[in-house]
Amino acid sequence: MKRSSAWYLAVLLVAGCGGGSEAGEAEMAETAEAMDEMEMADAGLACVVMGDLAGRQSPLQELSFSYDGGEGLLCYGAPSARERVVMGELVPYGAVWRLGANEATALHLSAAATVGGVALEPGSYSLYATPGEMEWTFHVNSEYDRWGIPIDEAVQSTEVGSFMATPSATAEMVEMMTFEQVDGALRFSWENTQVDISLGM
Repeated sequence: MKRSSAWYLAVLLVAGCGGGSEAGEAEMAETAEAMDEMEMADAGLACVVMGDLAGRQSPLQELSFSYDGGEGLLCYGAPSARERVVMGELVPYGAVWRLGANEATALHLSAAATVGGVALEPGSYSLYATPGEMEWTFHVNSEYDRWGIPIDEAVQSTEVGSFMATPSATAEMVEMMTFEQVDGALRFSWENTQVDISLGM
């Protein structure tokens, strides 16, 4: 039986009234996670998977995030450095890159949002990037349900906007490429580089 968000909220509140036991806190955490997953499903936010996930060197990662007025989901293939020089070699400067591995890096939004200053309607998009030593250009594209390469003229013709961001050094080496939500931004981190993508309404 499919339960509503209100039902899960009621369970969360009842569990919270039972005291601060570790079991109760664990149950509340599980309930909150179930609510988050249900809200994503209700909003129609889901990652596109092409082919078999088993055996991929770059696993599919999902980042669920909230912003003023909506919920978002970022889906990306997460490659690892594996003792390679990433920025400038594995990922060349000045060339457009799929911002991950496998499928196109996809951004799903339940409500209107501004990403890097680009105003977007609710819906699904892909993100590409052109990294540079001093500045990155991010490209927002309307075609998201596709393999991440090639990024040819046909793909670039469906771009809906672009924005610039300044990279900075990470506090320590990041082996596997990752995204996280930090202070209202989506933060990309890999190897010794991080870049923040501003997020708002």
